[in-house]
Amino acid sequence: MFEVRIEDDFAAAHFLRDYNGKCENLHGHNYRVYVHVEGRTLDKGGMLLDFSFLKSALKEVLRKIDHTNLNDIDFFDQNPSAERIAVYIYENLIDILKEKGFDLSFSSEKRIKCVDVFETDRNRARFIPEK
Repeated sequence: MFEVRIEDDFAAAHFLRDYNGKCENLHGHNYRVYVHVEGRTLDKGGMLLDFSFLKSALKEVLRKIDHTNLNDIDFFDQNPSAERIAVYIYENLIDILKEKGFDLSFSSEKRIKCVDVFETDRNRARFIPEK
């Protein structure tokens, strides 16, 4: 089994509803995102997946949320937690990659294994897709 990981970052504001604490107030983070892809086979060039192709798709997703108030995006239902951000990134990546002819969904031979979203250097949420 092979695995590759890419990373990128974005900045955004948010606040959490249904939360008692300082995070219920509007605040921001400089988020770091890791996307892990795994598979058993390599292409003719000896790669699982071209890093630049995957990085380009991730940049396209992050452009939609960079320097925004995440609460303004319907997907998050007013609670843009790091967990929900990871799901958002995963689902949007899958859609963009499918448009480009690549299926990296859970049931594929090569698939996105997980998406990590760091709110700080020490705090991370991970989404692991299931069937």
